[in-house]
Amino acid sequence: MPVIAGGWRLAAGAGAGLATAFNAPGAGAIFVLEELVGKFEARTACSALGASVSAILVARALLGGDPDFVVADSPMVISVSTRLLFLLTGLAVGLLSVVYNRTVLATLRLAERMNASVEIRAAVIGAIGGLIVWLTPHLAGGGDWITQSAIDGTLIWTVLPGLYVLRLVFGSISYAAATPGGLFAPMLALGALAGLGCGDLAHVLAPTLAGRTTPFVVVGMAAMFAGAVRAPLTGIILVTEMTNTPSLLLPLLSGSFAAMFVADGMGEAPIYQALRTRAAAEKR
Repeated sequence: MPVIAGGWRLAAGAGAGLATAFNAPGAGAIFVLEELVGKFEARTACSALGASVSAILVARALLGGDPDFVVADSPMVISVSTRLLFLLTGLAVGLLSVVYNRTVLATLRLAERMNASVEIRAAVIGAIGGLIVWLTPHLAGGGDWITQSAIDGTLIWTVLPGLYVLRLVFGSISYAAATPGGLFAPMLALGALAGLGCGDLAHVLAPTLAGRTTPFVVVGMAAMFAGAVRAPLTGIILVTEMTNTPSLLLPLLSGSFAAMFVADGMGEAPIYQALRTRAAAEKR
């Protein structure tokens, strides 16, 4: 997304917003350079870094500095053989990231074809969301509870497919409401569910290699981001900061590479690029 003249101010604000929302100052600055600007410019980089740092200092002074997700302190030693499982996890999540992108875009097209105003569309989708919140509060929202539960390993494998489909479909419908909202947190929740599913499967097929499921969840989050957004550095740094797991850097790199390999191989455009192309076409 090329930044227009004076766009360093926009970049600074975007970096600060992302840093504050996810308690991830590094990811906020990297996202500006990797996705928003698409190239390194000293002034933009300095603005993004400065805004991210100052924003996070204020946020942590008010809210504290704990990471968004709590990962058990027990050591996670990853063997060489186990790293192959993370590569396979990235391949699987890369395929799911393509499904995610196509579902979001298909839902937007379907919403446009409805013979209803934006206000009515938002009201109907909001009513459905309210019903879900009333019946099962934990299944609504950005998905932080689901992500934390996946990290803790408290979700049984039998519910993962249904939960994944529910979050995928309702998340896409919510985005189609054209109300303020985003894709980051729901995308990470889907990645966590996919990673947990891969970890559970690895324990069945290779129990001596799999180890804990937590690393699979963390890798799944970064891989989903890398495959859908095609911004691997942002995804890796974002997930590392949100989970405080720098020891998983190599698995994160492996999973993100594999996810991008699949998404690129299938010719799928990054989600934000596809949304920009779609918005530009609507203006013509």
